[in-house]
Amino acid sequence: MTEPFSTLAVIGAGTMGRGIAQLAAQRGLEARLFDVSTAQVERAIGDVTAQLDRLVAKGKLTEGDKASTLARLAPTSDLSTACGGAAVVIEAAPESMDLKVKLFGEIRELSPAEALLGSNTSSLSITEIGQRAGVPDRIVGLHFFNPPPVMPLLEIVRGLSTSDSTVDRARALALELGKDAIVVQDFPGFATSRLGVILGAEAIRMLEAGVASAEDIDRAMKLGYRHPMGPLELTDLVGLDVRLAILDHLHRELGEQFRPPALLRQMVRAGRLGKKVGLGFYRWTDEGPRPAE
Repeated sequence: MTEPFSTLAVIGAGTMGRGIAQLAAQRGLEARLFDVSTAQVERAIGDVTAQLDRLVAKGKLTEGDKASTLARLAPTSDLSTACGGAAVVIEAAPESMDLKVKLFGEIRELSPAEALLGSNTSSLSITEIGQRAGVPDRIVGLHFFNPPPVMPLLEIVRGLSTSDSTVDRARALALELGKDAIVVQDFPGFATSRLGVILGAEAIRMLEAGVASAEDIDRAMKLGYRHPMGPLELTDLVGLDVRLAILDHLHRELGEQFRPPALLRQMVRAGRLGKKVGLGFYRWTDEGPRPAE
């Protein structure tokens, strides 16, 4: 029987990191949110507070629940403070192998020997991260979906050397966080990213070719296939730079079907990264996505 988790550290206060920390705090865990940038951590706490305010306004959360969630959320720009005594450490840094290896090398030294170590990577090899960082049996992929407090799926990625006990603890964490888990082997793109980015890339190629507008391409998938969100809107939500990095990686690993569309690369160069900057395939307002042109 796995002991309940009490303290969870999230390394990286970007969109996914702050969402994972919010989820953990709402589920009753002490959630430490780390980023090297103090300003980024402060923005993250402000964003989480705004998200909780919206839940209160909708009657989905009480003021007391909001206060207790924020009380369990501990921002820090000191990695040793984040990792010290943590039962779980989840890395949610940008998709760079070298960065993740460096972080886990430091996390290994600063966290308890029994801590569960997870990476929120959506495409990079868990086997390589673990081997290079010296934690091959202790690390597992914990791939959350945006927004983490809402989306029900947690993709657990098992590296070649990941131990059975690590996978069992990852499953227990998923239950504690209220997630439905799937376990996949460490192949490029895992299951979800591999399927998701190929659909998104084809939608971008269709837009590039003038097949239809962004709105109609998305509407086709929502109404014709019951997708809750169209592939271009989803790309905006994930971040065009994130999608490009995943496609570049899968193109190298798996072949030409994952070559990034020229339009995607052009938009990233132009700074049109999606919802996080207010402009991607759509223009994002407080009311939601609107046509970009």
